[in-house]
Amino acid sequence: MAHTYHYATVSEALDELNENGFTHDFNIHENEIVAHPENFEIIHIYRYEGDTNPDDEATVYGIKSLKSGKKGVFVTGFAANSESEAAKILIDLSIKRNQK
Repeated sequence: MAHTYHYATVSEALDELNENGFTHDFNIHENEIVAHPENFEIIHIYRYEGDTNPDDEATVYGIKSLKSGKKGVFVTGFAANSESEAAKILIDLSIKRNQK
């Protein structure tokens, strides 16, 4: 089950994940998630909420591959136009996991 945390900045969340071994950048390699979403588990969800501008809001996912054990991060904004195919899959995965 994913744990949701709130941090003052995205870089704070990324630093914490990096310290815990989440070093792979899934934003660069999002095709891994898109091709086989069933092979990934969301371990952490970090939310950054902008104080004044909704465009400053972001979500940082801590993701683990169920096959290789590789751990990494994926960062997405809340704005509708910022959602890539991988971001849509991660949102769907996190919703399904929270319904269990």
